[in-house]
Amino acid sequence: MINTRRSTMIGRLGIAFFALGLLALSGCATTAPPRNSQSICQVFDQYPSWYRDALAAQKRWGTPVNVLMAFVQRESDFRGKARPDRPHFLFIPLPRRSSAYGYAQAQDPVWKEYRRENSGWFKSRKNMNNSLDFLGWYTDRIHRELAISKWDPKNLYLAYHEGIGGYRSGQWKHDAHLLQTADVVDNLARAYGAQLRQCRQ
Repeated sequence: MINTRRSTMIGRLGIAFFALGLLALSGCATTAPPRNSQSICQVFDQYPSWYRDALAAQKRWGTPVNVLMAFVQRESDFRGKARPDRPHFLFIPLPRRSSAYGYAQAQDPVWKEYRRENSGWFKSRKNMNNSLDFLGWYTDRIHRELAISKWDPKNLYLAYHEGIGGYRSGQWKHDAHLLQTADVVDNLARAYGAQLRQCRQ
């Protein structure tokens, strides 16, 4: 009886380690950025699951597919492991200026808050589905707290970049580079929207 229990326990441990190994291997796998990130139709043709993920986020949170995808393109250029560049002093790498990571460049504090509110222990910033859901969640919060329309990519992006408190402070109004970036996101979101109307009829 003891030997049988021991064999059963060893078998279960073996299965557990095997499962952990598979998870580790899947975590190492990366999806290459789309061949043409300026065409949302080509992006979704290459990665059909991304369209399903974006549509699910839109249905849950109300932020349009084209806006969500424009944010991802701007924040990470569709790179799941994107991080801010690490500055150097001479040849010595210094700490990164931000904890932003993944498709949505979500920072550690707000990502932890998102996971806490959405039962997200196993959610990952390098997963497109999770990143799009995060964007939907945060843009929904922006809409509720700042009354910015979910169909207003420019101001949604400004609030996303600066944070809700930072947007309220209004300091972004004097940041010419950020305003230019928000215009780029706005134009891309509107271009994505027009493209989607053609290819998703």
